[in-house]
Formats: sequence, structure tokens, C-alpha cells
Amino acid sequence: MSVLVLRLAAPLQSWGSSSRFAHRGTEVAPTKSGVIGLLAAAKGIRRTEPLTELLGLEFGVRLDQPGHVLRDFQTARTLDGRDSAPLTYRFYLADAAFLAVVGGDRNLLTGLAEALRRPRFPLYLGRRSCPPVGQVCLGVHDDTLDDTLTTWPWAAADWHRRKAARSVRLEFIRDARPGEPAAETMHDEPVSFDPAHRQHTWRAVHRGYVNVDNDLAERAGVTEHDPLSLLGG
Repeated sequence: MSVLVLRLAAPLQSWGSSSRFAHRGTEVAPTKSGVIGLLAAAKGIRRTEPLTELLGLEFGVRLDQPGHVLRDFQTARTLDGRDSAPLTYRFYLADAAFLAVVGGDRNLLTGLAEALRRPRFPLYLGRRSCPPVGQVCLGVHDDTLDDTLTTWPWAAADWHRRKAARSVRLEFIRDARPGEPAAETMHDEPVSFDPAHRQHTWRAVHRGYVNVDNDLAERAGVTEHDPLSLLGG
């Protein structure tokens, strides 16, 4: 099996899966629909075109730097200035970074990697106001999705790693496999992005945790806290 590895980082991200009308929330991690949309944009697939080649991809994401939730208030007026729209609440993840892994056919993933390096349409992380920073595509690798999520080096920003302990516990979320107990279901499996007939379906997801080493902690003099050391002996 082959995997395409992505690092999704930006000052602001927003990954909604069920938001509507005046309240636009965000999930704690990139959604499958959002990442498939990013890949489609890179390939130049328009919203009205079918997503055929992207529908069978396996997806997982690791929360390397969860960030924090930021709430924004927005409103708008009509062109003549007479009427105003209701106040809307929009939520973002600030200072977050994620390791996203997409599994599938190597030839398909190689084409997606090339498209990410020279995208046809602008890339953004959930909303158009959230462009990514740094290198998005980390290449195509001959590995499994699980092994990549559990062994890839910590992809948080250096400033974040310097404040952390030598070993850090990270959460990951991936597609649940047939017969595997699912932690929950999410309504973010894309079927069509056509504005006239946008369609998503449910997918079962599995949640897990992995401990990763932090090679920057030692340089900053950060060590793991041992409460029993206060007792002496």
C-alpha cells in the first residue's frame, strides 16, 4: 500500500462537517471531506465535476498541534445598504498543525502529490480565508496508513515542541475498517461538491493514540513532570 502524507498548518483553519446558517463551527481536526476538497482543488477538479477517482481513498489524521478555538463574529449588508444580514458566528482553529495521511493506489497518489506542488486552484484549509503555510505535501511513501500515523516524526512547530515534554501523546483519527469497532460516525464522506446538489454520507471512524519523541525538549531544558519525585526517597 502507498500513502500520501500532508502537513496541514496555518494561522487559522476551519473544518466544518455539519454547520449551517448563522452558526459555523469547526471540528477539532481536518475532515475527510475538507482534505478531499483540497486534493480536488489541486487537481483542478471543479465543484460540478465528479469525484470518481478520489472517492475510494483511505483517510487518517493525527493531531500534532491541536491549537485553540477562536470565535469570530461577522455580518453583512445588501449592496444598497438598507438591509443587514443576521450576525453569524464562525469558529476557527488557531495555531494548529496536523499530519494528514491518504492511502490508495500509488499512481493516483503520485499524481495528487504533483498537483499539490503546482495546484490548479488555490489551496485552503477548510475555508477560503485559511490558506496553508509551509510545505503541504510531504511525498508519497510505500507504507500503511496506520504505520505512518504512528511512526512519522512529530510535525508540530518548533516553538510548540520546545514547550513540550520529551515524550508526547498524540491522538489520531482514521477510517474504521470492516468489522472494526468504531468510536463514532461522521457525516463527512464526500459524494459531490456540486453547489446545486452537495452531498455527503456517513463514515465510521476509529480513534487511537501514539507516543512520539520530542527531540527539541532537551535543548530547551524541558523534562517530564514526575509528581512522585516531590515525595523524596
